[in-house]
Amino acid sequence: MKRTGICVKNNFERRIGIWPAGFDKDDVMFCNTSFGDYPHYLPGKSPDGSLRPDWNLLNYKKPVTVSSTLGSYYANNAVDENIKTYWSAATADKGEWIETDLGNVSTVNAIQINYADQDAGFLGKQTNIYHQYKMFYSVDEKIWNVLIDKSNNKTDVPHEYVELEKPVQARFIKLENIHMPTGKLTVSGLRVFGNGNGLKPNEVKNFIVLRTEKDKRSAWIRWAPSNDAFAYNIYYGTAPDKLYNCIMVYDANEYWFKAMDKNQTYYFSIEAINENGVSSKIKTIKSE
Repeated sequence: MKRTGICVKNNFERRIGIWPAGFDKDDVMFCNTSFGDYPHYLPGKSPDGSLRPDWNLLNYKKPVTVSSTLGSYYANNAVDENIKTYWSAATADKGEWIETDLGNVSTVNAIQINYADQDAGFLGKQTNIYHQYKMFYSVDEKIWNVLIDKSNNKTDVPHEYVELEKPVQARFIKLENIHMPTGKLTVSGLRVFGNGNGLKPNEVKNFIVLRTEKDKRSAWIRWAPSNDAFAYNIYYGTAPDKLYNCIMVYDANEYWFKAMDKNQTYYFSIEAINENGVSSKIKTIKSE
């Protein structure tokens, strides 16, 4: 379990993440944080023993259109994978909407809506608040079908996650507001999961770990940028077969790493990620 500070509206804002953990054959404790905020199977529910379904984020920094915008809370903030940014409509009126373009017709399996807070009328926990909305999908932005109908919902769902009973083929996903519990219609993350029906990224090239002699607790990690990937998973550990730690990096080809013991040898690998899947990991490298 990990607490992550957000500190946008208040210095005590945080989120709690829970990841799979256990002991390996050598009784070494591990925690698997790769794709930690992507859909995962509940314990005992995986059909093939994997931790998560083979679904990818389909709309990272893809085009977004909205019904209105409040100030500088721009539409694309809803698809930038940054929990500290958000889009806000000018009102909380029924009919305010946000639409994400996946770029091409894709297989959609699940939706996540992370609401944010703008001009809330109260502080603290409430027991009588709720969100209501409808979500639609289309392949051509002309003919729309209902994807999710929460028009009669009476529960508070600030972080709504819905898996579809059957996947759909869609290019456009549209969230239309019916009721907000307070404040404006505000979304920090409209996330669409599935498969982009294209090619997975190629294996990462020229991966290096520059561990300094002066302070071996730190290192620059760098690699050649891939034109077919929007994110990377950096794996590391204290043995070649124990790369239990994972760092996900978006829109960059370097990372300043400061989590090593001074006299410990570490091992690293990396994989590239796009809306169609994940590349193979590179051969593990050693850093002393």
